[in-house]
Amino acid sequence: MYFPVAGIEVNPLIPPLVAFGVSFFASMGGISGAFILLPFQMSVLGYVNPSVSATNQFFNVVAIPSGVYRYIREKRMVWPLALTVAAGTLPGVFLGAYIRIAWLPDARRFKLFAAAVLLYIGGRLLWDLIRKKGGKPKAGAGQGFSVTILEFSKRRIAYAFQGATYACPTMGIFLLSFLVGIVGGTYGIGGGAIIAPFFVAWFGLPVHTISGSTLMGTFLTSVAGVLFYTVLAPFFPGQSVAPDWALGLLLGVGGMAGMYLGARCQKHVPAAAIKWMLGIALVATAAKYVADYLR
Repeated sequence: MYFPVAGIEVNPLIPPLVAFGVSFFASMGGISGAFILLPFQMSVLGYVNPSVSATNQFFNVVAIPSGVYRYIREKRMVWPLALTVAAGTLPGVFLGAYIRIAWLPDARRFKLFAAAVLLYIGGRLLWDLIRKKGGKPKAGAGQGFSVTILEFSKRRIAYAFQGATYACPTMGIFLLSFLVGIVGGTYGIGGGAIIAPFFVAWFGLPVHTISGSTLMGTFLTSVAGVLFYTVLAPFFPGQSVAPDWALGLLLGVGGMAGMYLGARCQKHVPAAAIKWMLGIALVATAAKYVADYLR
């Protein structure tokens, strides 16, 4: 099947199957897997136009709602966190989309930028895991898996989970989300792959509680990103800017199934295993980008 916007030809079964596998594991860590699908599209499928970022965000729009629904149903959605993330990332994603089109249209330079971002985040998460090896978890093993909101103010967000209380500064989350929105808008991932490790490594929030919030924030910013790329497309007639809707839909359908099943299975997987999986995926993707840049 030929995709004219992407300028590639690929078996139509490959995108949804790859997206299913990626999203199943990624959704457990509160991310959609878009940061892995981007190098797959660029390095494997040969889709290197700037519109790959918009297509990646359209994948998020299609795939994420199923995972979000599952977390809401299981009462593990920390709504104050999700709203704060969305409020911060939305303005940032517009700036990021413009940076991608105007300053990083070259695929080689873009890969180096993406590698630097992912390597820092993945390295930070893995280092935190190694440093805290052997530490005792806060949560009680026999407690329930639902979240109870305790406070949502300008000062802080607080909630209870498995017999322990967790809190983070509201303004700190907002400012971090704004910066993540810029990077996510540039990278075409919505920001979940960046902000989820920060929540775990910096703010000490349990991975089983942040997943729904980061996916919700990623969904909202991806909707905004797709709209912004589409609006900007006529102003850059010499470049492929708008999403490849057909390819994005195929990826999204596979991601939708994978994300729902991943969200459903997440509570049965130890938090440390999810963190290791997330950190290794980030570092491996960054290494692939560096290798491509050095060729």
